[in-house]
This record gives sequence, C-alpha cells and structure tokens, in this order.
Amino acid sequence: MEILNIKDEYIKLGQALKLSGLAGSGVEAKEAVQNGEVKVNGETTLQRGKKLYHGDAVEYHGSAFQIHAGRV
Repeated sequence: MEILNIKDEYIKLGQALKLSGLAGSGVEAKEAVQNGEVKVNGETTLQRGKKLYHGDAVEYHGSAFQIHAGRV
C-alpha cells in the first residue's frame, strides 16, 4: 500500500485521489466516487468531499494508499 503524505490534519477524498495520481482530474475523481468505485477504510463512499485523516485507507481500481497527516 502506498503512503500519501499530507501537511494538514485532513484532505478531502477528491483531492487525495488527484494528489495520489489515481485520478487525472477533479472530474475523474468526482465520477469515480459518484459511481461507487472508491472505498475508504473498506467501505464504498459516495462523498467526494469526505475528509480523510491520518491512517485512513483508500482503494480505487485495484490500487490503494493510506493517509499520513502531519508527518511529512
């Protein structure tokens, strides 16, 4: 599982998908979430603006990353 380091306390799901490179654009991230293709901590989420905190894990199209906040 890849690690996504962020400087802030949290990052929104759509931003995290773009930053990780799993989504090429905000539109792609939005569509993936709306289509139920993204899981956060093992559960499908439909909230593109969902806040992700340290330790949260995201899965999309067979790839996964974990959030590491404030540990850059």
